[in-house]
This record gives sequence, structure tokens and C-alpha cells, in this order.
Amino acid sequence: MENKLNDNKGTAKDKLLKICVTAMFAALICVATMLIQIPSPLNGYVNFGDCFILIAAWILGPVYGFAAGGIGSALADLFTGYVHYVPGTFIIKGLIAVAAALICHALLKKSQKLVFPAYIASAVVGEIIMVGGYYLYAALLLGKSFEGAWASVPGNLVQGAFGIVCGVVIIRIIAKTKVLNKFGTYAVQ
Repeated sequence: MENKLNDNKGTAKDKLLKICVTAMFAALICVATMLIQIPSPLNGYVNFGDCFILIAAWILGPVYGFAAGGIGSALADLFTGYVHYVPGTFIIKGLIAVAAALICHALLKKSQKLVFPAYIASAVVGEIIMVGGYYLYAALLLGKSFEGAWASVPGNLVQGAFGIVCGVVIIRIIAKTKVLNKFGTYAVQ
């Protein structure tokens, strides 16, 4: 099968398709972050944004996944009044996608029997980057002390766990429908 989404030598039409899918994921990530908020007992709320960042990474790969995750999440921060988080969110959420895409792809290259573990391992690493990234961003760039920044870690751990569970469940459902077979994907099996 031709891999239209990930063929670097693809036609202009194939590249346009990849850009359009990336833009749709960015919009989905923004909306999922802003509109679907579930209150968390550990400071703040959890949302479906990370779930869709992981899915974008597994479908689009590291570069376009970074764009979708970074742009969608940064726009959500911008639109909801967290302007001081926009630069950090862009980088941190983009790095979730890079890690998830590269790790999942590498594990699936080793063995097609590692589908579920590949999704779990790549998602866990991506979410560890998110928790650590926001901790360092708050401590180093927002002027909070390392002790003060620690207060956000439990809530981010809950957000990360929620993103992992939802992302893995949804990508497995999507993969079983074979809807993505019409155009190639980066790591979906």
C-alpha cells in the first residue's frame, strides 16, 4: 500500500493532504482542550487534548504531529487566557508528539506483535515529557520556585494518565475500523 501521509517523495496533492490532516488535528486538539474539561481533585481539570496529540503523533509522525500538538494546545492556552503558558505549551505538547511518534515507530519496526506495548510505552514517555516540561517551565521561566512548581505535578500526572488511556483506546478503535488504510500513517497498526 502506498503511504501517502508519510512519503517524503509524495506528490503535491499528498503533501497537501498531510497539511490538511495536520490542521484538522490542531483544531481538534484545541477544541478538545478547551471544551471538554473534567474537574480533577488534584488541581484544575483534565481534558482530551493529550489524547488527540498522541493520536496525531501516531498517525502523522514526529514533524506534523509536533505541529498539530503544539499549535492546537498553544491556541487553547491563548483562547482561554493562559497567554503566559503559550510558548511553553507549544514546545512541550509538540515534544509529546515527537517522542510518541518516534518510539512507537521504532518499536513497531522491531515487531508487529508489539502494537499495544508500542502505544503504551510511547505515550508514557510523551506524558513524562509533559509533566517534566511543565514543572521546569514553571520553575525556570515563570518564576516559581522548584518547590512551588511541584504543586502542578500531581494534576499533570492525572492529565497524562487520562491522555494515555483515552489515546490508546481510541487509536485501537480507529485502527480496527481500517479507516486509515486509505492513506498511509506513520505508526498505526
